Amino acid sequence: MRFLRYGAPGQEKPGVLDVGGQIRDLSGQIEDLSGAVLTDLARLTADGPVVSGAPRLGPPVTGTGKIVCIGKNYAAHAAETGSAPPPEPLIFMKATSAIIGPNDTILIPRGSTKTDWEVELGVVIGHPAKHVSEADALSHVAGYLAVNDVSERDYQKHRAGQWTKGKSCDSFAPLGPWLVTPDEVGDPQDLALRLSVNGATRQDDSTANMIFGVAHLISYLSDFFTLETGDIIATGTPSGVGLGMDPPTFLTPGDEITLEIQGLGQQRIPVAQG
Repeated sequence: MRFLRYGAPGQEKPGVLDVGGQIRDLSGQIEDLSGAVLTDLARLTADGPVVSGAPRLGPPVTGTGKIVCIGKNYAAHAAETGSAPPPEPLIFMKATSAIIGPNDTILIPRGSTKTDWEVELGVVIGHPAKHVSEADALSHVAGYLAVNDVSERDYQKHRAGQWTKGKSCDSFAPLGPWLVTPDEVGDPQDLALRLSVNGATRQDDSTANMIFGVAHLISYLSDFFTLETGDIIATGTPSGVGLGMDPPTFLTPGDEITLEIQGLGQQRIPVAQG
């Protein structure tokens, strides 16, 4: 199933897409797409009232406690940044205050000259995970979504070595449009990822080329801390980021990013000055 949240920022309601692509309201079944609801999405049905018009789509989940990001998880992306592939997952955190909807506006921070794009497969945790095996890891997944891990490279690389500074600015985590359940996604290591800026393709790859797959990441992370219900893992970006271009090229006000992951929907994100 393909779940979503719709409505004005801060006033979103839960919904689901029916087989005809119409939004169906889920307010009669659940309060929101968060918490314990994410551990049992299979009980929900797509027979609620049809939502008219074309409402704004918000982030498809709410109540996220942490966004755990994986750096340099595609060999070609590591190479374009001048790095060797890491021997084990490289972890950093992204503030949840960066979360916006899939078509909301990315705001370039004041003084920024190196705001960059990154298409990534996002994994939303259902049942909490602590010391789980790779064999059991995928049973802890509520669903998958598209993530743009927007990054300010100068903050990331030159502000005392703290990646979180360059990853957590307001609006730097567009999510969605949908949270898609594992049964509909199938193999998370066989999904096409694409991103374009102003119609020009910048990233075009497959999750098959991850260095560390989803099951390994869940198992690995769960040995360091509990992955709680609603937590999101951003699994890394393929090559084609602005930092890796010759010359490096970054976002400017007026740009539009189109991002999509196979089966997970598309984002169309305008860029403006913050």
